[in-house]
Amino acid sequence: MIFDAPDLATAPRLMDKASRDYADRAPKAVERLEVGFEDAIAVMALPERYRKRLRTTNGVERLNEEIRRRERVIRIFPNQVSAERLIGALLMAQHEAWSTPCLSEHG
Repeated sequence: MIFDAPDLATAPRLMDKASRDYADRAPKAVERLEVGFEDAIAVMALPERYRKRLRTTNGVERLNEEIRRRERVIRIFPNQVSAERLIGALLMAQHEAWSTPCLSEHG
C-alpha cells in the first residue's frame, strides 16, 4: 500500500489514507507509523528496481547466515586472509545476483 507508491510524492497521500482507514482499529500502530514515516519511506528515494530488495534487512540477514554456514564448515581459518577470501567470494556472488534483474521485475 504505502510502500507500493510509485514515487515519493504519492507516499504521503497513501499514508494519510492509511491513517484514516486504521485510526479507529489500530491507533497505536498508526501513531508509530506516523512517527517513523520519513524513515520508513527513505527507500523510496532509491531507483525503483532496488526498492523491493532494500525495503527490509532480509538480504543482509541471508548473507550473514550464508557466511556463518560456510564458517561453521571451515571452523578455524588458517589466517585472516583466508577468512577475507571466503567473505569476498560470497560478496561477489551476492553482487552478481543483485546485478541481474529480479524475475518479478519482468512479470
